[in-house]
Amino acid sequence: MSTVAVLDAAARAALPFSVTLPPGFEIVTGRPGPDFRIYTIRRGDRSFVMVYAGPASQFPIYSGEMVEAGGRASVVSTEDGVRHAMEHLFQRPDAPREIHVWTMSLDGADRVMAEGIAQSVDVR
Repeated sequence: MSTVAVLDAAARAALPFSVTLPPGFEIVTGRPGPDFRIYTIRRGDRSFVMVYAGPASQFPIYSGEMVEAGGRASVVSTEDGVRHAMEHLFQRPDAPREIHVWTMSLDGADRVMAEGIAQSVDVR
């Protein structure tokens, strides 16, 4: 039995984070743990961004420059002179204490789209 469910507007509003979803994108649940949840932001079957909400994430998963800005820590890599924000970590005083956002390994326009979605995440 699959535990993956597409979140409707009410379920998205109840999340501990907000995100700007481009047209055609949805948030689905998956892989819950005893005290955490992992959400996938996807278009069709293609995953663009993952969001962990729980007590202790595995941040950072990518290597790169650590940047603190906008109330979050971000990992930024530089490839061919272009900076890419690969992942972000928000820390909150209440549960879930950590919101960890990371982009999937994508190329071209999909990569740009994933980075934009990840950048739009904020904590509530």
